[in-house]
Amino acid sequence: MQQHTGSAVAIVTGAASGMGRATAMTLAKDGWKILALDLVAGTFQGPDGEIEIVSVDVADRVSIKNAIDSYVAQTGASIEAVVNVAGVYPPSTLADFTTESFRKIFDINVLGVLNVTAEAVSHMERGGSVVNFASVDAFSVSPGQLLYGASKAAVVMLTKELALELAPRNIRVNAIAPGWVRTPGNETTGRMDEASKSIPLKRVAEPEEIARWVSILTGTDASFMTGETIVLSGGDVMR
Repeated sequence: MQQHTGSAVAIVTGAASGMGRATAMTLAKDGWKILALDLVAGTFQGPDGEIEIVSVDVADRVSIKNAIDSYVAQTGASIEAVVNVAGVYPPSTLADFTTESFRKIFDINVLGVLNVTAEAVSHMERGGSVVNFASVDAFSVSPGQLLYGASKAAVVMLTKELALELAPRNIRVNAIAPGWVRTPGNETTGRMDEASKSIPLKRVAEPEEIARWVSILTGTDASFMTGETIVLSGGDVMR
């Protein structure tokens, strides 16, 4: 894992809990300064002091721009990594989806990735890395996840398109597609114990296991990798 010192900043969305929180903590331990973004402001204890969560709506590009521009102006920091973790996964089917549910899921899961990336890359003069969070549902159908699966498939294609577009600026773009992970949101489903029985490794992932792959993708070990999506499912989904 690459150790970062000085003014290198990693933006992490969805940083208040789950995989977002674990990612922010892991990157902070690697030496990154963290610009943590989530819908609700707050703080949490990092390895070297408190990390402040800035309140933004990833679907609101102006909100994102103001948060990033303000942080850079105040700190003089150099943004070198963007990790788009924020996402929602309410169930939906053809029988019950609505225009409102479609817009909410795609605004956060897809438009949010574009908004944060677009506003961050203008500050990535030295190049860097973008890591998007897709899902195994982008590759394998989950009953009752009509819109969520479609939104995460869109993230996989956005990752490829952005990798091609940003390569001349020395910005790499990759994605992670987690399966079942022990997050607060997944805990509420009551389905993890049953789901783990069908996973070849017979368990779900811990958020820190997923976060370590973000550390790899933002470091020098993945310096020749771009446009790829890594599936982390314990063998539940193989490509």
